[in-house]
Amino acid sequence: METTRFAADQQELGDRAAKRAKLLEFAWVGLNEQTFVAVKPDGVHRRLVGEIIRRFERKGFRLAGMKLLQPSDTLLKEHYWELRDKPFFGRLIRYMSSGPVVAMVWQGLDVVKTARRMLGETNPADSLPGTIRGDFCVEVARNVVHGSDSVQSARKEISLWFRQHELVCWEDNSQRWIYD
Repeated sequence: METTRFAADQQELGDRAAKRAKLLEFAWVGLNEQTFVAVKPDGVHRRLVGEIIRRFERKGFRLAGMKLLQPSDTLLKEHYWELRDKPFFGRLIRYMSSGPVVAMVWQGLDVVKTARRMLGETNPADSLPGTIRGDFCVEVARNVVHGSDSVQSARKEISLWFRQHELVCWEDNSQRWIYD
């Protein structure tokens, strides 16, 4: 009896691993596209994390990973590598390391493009009301949130901020009510 139970448990683990591998195989395509979103220190201090999560959930996106951390200068310099020659680079690194950051991975159809629209323009003065930056930001140096600007950036940023085992692959039963 013990052997049968053990075999059944092993089969269930194997089935789950196969299902996870299949989901990961289709990552970055269609409903499995992922993006990186980070609530910056000003957003955390202003207690906007819940509101930002609420907006993504209401849109129908699925949370695949989230953590609160105090990012190191090394992590931030790698994340913002493309901006290293800009005059504001040092201030950006100091600002981003000045408090906790909530790093998240969101998943869904066209999530990279849609998330950027939901966030609004980098400069809050150019952001429409109804966007996160349009509703909560006044100046570009304190614009509450970061979001990947392309699928390629999302891949890079997710791998920088998260290890593979920190991302959860799960089936969302509400998908049939969101997608045709």
